[in-house]
Order: sequence, then structure tokens, then C-alpha cells
Amino acid sequence: MLTSAVAGFSISIALIVAIGAQNAFVLRQGLRREHVVPVVLTCAASDALLIMAGVAGVGSLVTGRPGLLTAIRWGGAAFLLCYAALAARRALRPGALLPTERPPATLGATLLACVAFTYLNPHVYLDTVLLLGGVAQQHPHRWVFGAGAALASAVWFTALGAGAQRLAPLLARAVAWRVLDAIIAVVMAGLAAALLLG
Repeated sequence: MLTSAVAGFSISIALIVAIGAQNAFVLRQGLRREHVVPVVLTCAASDALLIMAGVAGVGSLVTGRPGLLTAIRWGGAAFLLCYAALAARRALRPGALLPTERPPATLGATLLACVAFTYLNPHVYLDTVLLLGGVAQQHPHRWVFGAGAALASAVWFTALGAGAQRLAPLLARAVAWRVLDAIIAVVMAGLAAALLLG
């Protein structure tokens, strides 16, 4: 059982550490110190739900409906392009970059964005439902594998959200936020392009 748990944790952490839309969003919220705990909980719970769906075998149903994957891909690309445009605009307008200079977003709006970054991203389905779910089927204790994978997600998002606050002193200047938003804009646009071309 321990082997399955460690395998689930290891594979999941390797997949999730790569920068993506969800990670960039959690990082930005952590840096702004804005609704960090609800965002981390939403991301971790969403990943756990999708991982367990994959362990239960939902991946075979998803692969049998290419139309659904296409719709998710186009919707996700449109969402990522809009967010890339917003990040680029923030990068070009340094007067609105520092967290103290912007009013905080409401909890509802923040969680809605968090859910969108999670469920409108086709890569999350590929990583959790299909890949982790498929690997879990090869383990004698697939639910333990899934639990290990879900734990990795929870550990990562907690570290990202909490650790981002330690970077706040480095990002106390507008130019640092300008660079961060420029990087986020490029990452989001790149992910959207990959979805459209993939």
C-alpha cells in the first residue's frame, strides 16, 4: 500500500509542478494575500475530485466523447487568451500593479476565476482523469495511489499559496509586478496557443 501511495504522490507532484494557468493564478493570489486559503482549498479539492474520478475509471468515458474534449479545448483557450490580455494590460499599466493600489476582488469572483482556471483547462483532465487514472489502474491499491496523488496536489497548492507571501518583499516595486504579469501573459497565451494547435 505504501508503494502505491508514494507512486501516486511522486507522479502527481511531477505533473503539477510545471507552471500552468492554475499555478500562476494561485501564485498571484498568494502574492496579493487575497483569499489564499479558499483558493488553495478549491484547487486541492478540485484536483482530488478529478483524480478520484480517474481512479474510478471515468477516463474511458471521456476519451469516448471527442466532441466534449473539443468544446473544453476551445472554451479553455478563449478563457486563457482573455486572462493573458488582462495580465498584459496590467503589465503595461504600472500604476495598477501593486496589490495595495488595487481594491481586493470579492471572494465569489476569485473562486469563480479559480474554478474556471481548473475546469476550463483540458490539461487538468489529461493529467488527472486520464493519466493518473490510467496509471492507478495498474496498481493493486488504486485508491491508495489516488489518495497519494491527491495529497501531492494539496501539498503543492498549500506550499505555492503560502510560499508566495515570502516573495512579497521582492515584489514590493511596480517593476517586479510588471515583469510577473508579463510572464503570466506569455504563459497563458502559450497555453492557449497549445490548446488551439493541439
